[in-house]
Amino acid sequence: MNDLRELYQEVIFDHYRKPRNCHVLDCANHQADGYNPLCGDQVTVYLKVENGVIEDLSFKGTGCAISTASASLMTEALKGKKIAEVEHLFNDFHQMVTASESVPRPDLGKLEALAGVHEFPARVKCATLAWHTLQAALKNQAIPAKTE
Repeated sequence: MNDLRELYQEVIFDHYRKPRNCHVLDCANHQADGYNPLCGDQVTVYLKVENGVIEDLSFKGTGCAISTASASLMTEALKGKKIAEVEHLFNDFHQMVTASESVPRPDLGKLEALAGVHEFPARVKCATLAWHTLQAALKNQAIPAKTE
């Protein structure tokens, strides 16, 4: 189990140090801002949605390792997904990081690297900020998404 935990930590730190899709998406037709007042994390999520499919997405912002890694992993996981699939992944991801027990979720792929967050309740908001901001972007919500 320690080897798995170490692997997950490596994935998180890799996505923190070299975040994927961390740029303004000029062709975005949806976007929203998010803010985590507990940690000070800030993120903007950009989406290009066509015919109910996320064709491209990116994020830009500042935050802790968990927040940045979560946003980076989210963008990799959601490219090419239908909106209905995104809702399902959001629910599975949220359940994984908030559940009192760790249940393996291989269907989440690399997102499972954040499973250990449930052991640190204060970090759940860091891990879910990009996801809540994604939900706001899909709704073209003008007010910043929060983790509260």
